[in-house]
Amino acid sequence: MLSPTLLRQFLMAIVGVAGIVGAVMAGVTRDDAFTAADRMQKWAWVAILVVSGIACLSGLGFLGLIGCVFIGVYFFDVRPQINNILRGNYGW
Repeated sequence: MLSPTLLRQFLMAIVGVAGIVGAVMAGVTRDDAFTAADRMQKWAWVAILVVSGIACLSGLGFLGLIGCVFIGVYFFDVRPQINNILRGNYGW
């Protein structure tokens, strides 16, 4: 049976890898897309995602949980808006 600690570490590892993947995705996205989306600059998001991914992968406890929140904000708020702008969907 899977212990709660092992399950938490497994989930944090998955989110940490997603953070590193998100950093790569943000790194290859055009700079002006972040400006058009009225978000922080591209390299700020890359740095946030790399640090958050490392915090999740290294098991830093509370800092890892904060990193999970930043990774979630990128994937569920920032990235969809940037994708809509890059595709030309400007609607509400």
